[in-house]
Amino acid sequence: MNEPLSHQKPHILIVDDDPSFLRLLTIRLDSQGYQTHSVETAELALMAVKTHNFDVILSDLRMPGMDGLTLYKHLLALGKDTPVVLMTAHGTIEDAITATKKGVMGFLTKPIVHSELREVLKKSLQSSMPPQKPQWQAEIITRSPAMKVILEQAYRIAQRDVSVLISGASGAGKELLANAIHKASPRCDQPFVAINCGALPENLLESELFGHAKGAFTGAINAHKGLFQQADGGTLFLDEIGDMPIPLQVKLLRVLQEQSIRPVGSVKEIKIDVRVVSATHRNLSKEMEKNNFREDLYYRLNVVNLQLPSLQERSEDIPILARHLLKKSAARHDVKVNSFADEAMQKLVASAWPGNVRQLVNVIEQCVALTQTPIITSHLVEQALSATEKTWPTLTQAKISFEQDYLIKLLKMTDGNVTRAAQLAGRNRTDLHKLLKKYSLNAETFR
Repeated sequence: MNEPLSHQKPHILIVDDDPSFLRLLTIRLDSQGYQTHSVETAELALMAVKTHNFDVILSDLRMPGMDGLTLYKHLLALGKDTPVVLMTAHGTIEDAITATKKGVMGFLTKPIVHSELREVLKKSLQSSMPPQKPQWQAEIITRSPAMKVILEQAYRIAQRDVSVLISGASGAGKELLANAIHKASPRCDQPFVAINCGALPENLLESELFGHAKGAFTGAINAHKGLFQQADGGTLFLDEIGDMPIPLQVKLLRVLQEQSIRPVGSVKEIKIDVRVVSATHRNLSKEMEKNNFREDLYYRLNVVNLQLPSLQERSEDIPILARHLLKKSAARHDVKVNSFADEAMQKLVASAWPGNVRQLVNVIEQCVALTQTPIITSHLVEQALSATEKTWPTLTQAKISFEQDYLIKLLKMTDGNVTRAAQLAGRNRTDLHKLLKKYSLNAETFR
């Protein structure tokens, strides 16, 4: 079973337990410019759809083991919306009615009439092969029905100037979706500005968002225009909004209510026109119960909520994402590699992907860097998966690592002067000493 290298031709899966019929139909369709893949059982067909993308499935209705209608039900359970055409030498009107009522695209009686086959394929391909992807969603690679629903909602929301909250696991593509909403909106010609609210200490985050006046604090040599001002007229994406400290949540709420900002150290109000799209991996309802997130801010941000599925929840996207990333990585690194071995793709599809799309990107990059053949082997995928799963940090681990690195850099910058370090960090000496103790850091070693 070879993975198709081209997706320019319509790709058809043929399922039939009669080898002679299978061979004849394959030859006929190949000669007419289709790309075909044939298997003799419904069980093998299910394996094929997990690692390949088909535009139409032609399946025999009555086969040993799983029949064609049961195959169709399994496809629906997998979230596959590929059009299915059933074929049978024992066709009856009842069979056709039952099949079409359940959503099957068409029904053909053997021997297959050429004109009927051509017509049902034309109808099926019109429903399965989407028109050229609109520019606003060009960077989102998907065939998942769940993602298609999200994109339809995103487009409708983009036309209305309301705040959007995107929920989903880390690495699932929340910023990509936020950018797509911006591109689909009337603000598309204005700036799209993004910030991770969990990546900066409170005082630095406040300055980044709202800006600061000259001399507002030690080191503020010049006035700084914040991200709200930089995004004026456009969209500001606040990633990991659930990690924003409570004092800043109060200030953000005021900005959203007043549509104006006050830079740190300034008494001047500056009017802004910004659409806010925020995102979080946290359950904000639970965070509100624990008093970690303000309820009034939640309702300001969550006018519309989009729940982004994890990569594992849209596993049908893994093959097309993997091929897309492979092509990009190979071009960027000038490596002659063009496909995955079947076993390699099966390993990708079966993986749990705790790091979501971000982890998939890393796995493909590692495979491209290490491959010595034009085809990515299952061994390379296994090796890359093992490496990324071992090194992929939890959010808690990532925060600990950031804090530790931040404190070390702070002590190096101040030559171990705790007073100066506390000023730069926006903390008092007592708090900073507690943090240094937490990470077993001795300021004297930096003097």
